[in-house]
Amino acid sequence: MVINKGFRRKREPDRRLPPGQYETKDFPVLTFGATPKIDKSKWSFEVYGEVENRNTWGWPEFLDLPMITFNAGVHCVTRWSKFDTNWKGVSLDHLIKLTKPTQSARFIIAHSYDGYSTNLPVKDIIDGQAMVAVEYDYTEIPREHGGPARLLVPHLYFWKSAKWLKSIEFVKDDNPGFWEVRGYHNYGDPWKEQRFSG
Repeated sequence: MVINKGFRRKREPDRRLPPGQYETKDFPVLTFGATPKIDKSKWSFEVYGEVENRNTWGWPEFLDLPMITFNAGVHCVTRWSKFDTNWKGVSLDHLIKLTKPTQSARFIIAHSYDGYSTNLPVKDIIDGQAMVAVEYDYTEIPREHGGPARLLVPHLYFWKSAKWLKSIEFVKDDNPGFWEVRGYHNYGDPWKEQRFSG
């Protein structure tokens, strides 16, 4: 068999890469507005709304909760994807166990310290799909990437993983968040390229 000079076998596409995305080894920083500086001694995180047990934690109390790890790809609506990102934090399943959302709670609104918010169905944060992350790549999450704590929901576009997380509100009805009311898709599935509404 003769192989012509310059011939190369066609590279197989990475099956982890959603359509329309490209892989990056970097971790791009995309933020609307200023990056907040949050003093961990004053940081608090609250779960409230349609729950039986409203809860608030300070930083030391939150770190005492059981932690899990995620190794996941993350996919930005601006078309980059980063594989094998390592996170550590508290599972939303554990927070749900502690706060006991009511049967009428079908959605959450994640609220951030900078006024940002995003909405998600409860079905997308249960069964090991989401966490409140406090570490990235085995160290504290850098401020520009949402530290000290951010939501992580890696199966949806990354804008759904709210940075600088302040609270999670369980609600009966879907209430679009910051980017959703500005034309982003209400759900944001990377595999269906749900970048924008309409």
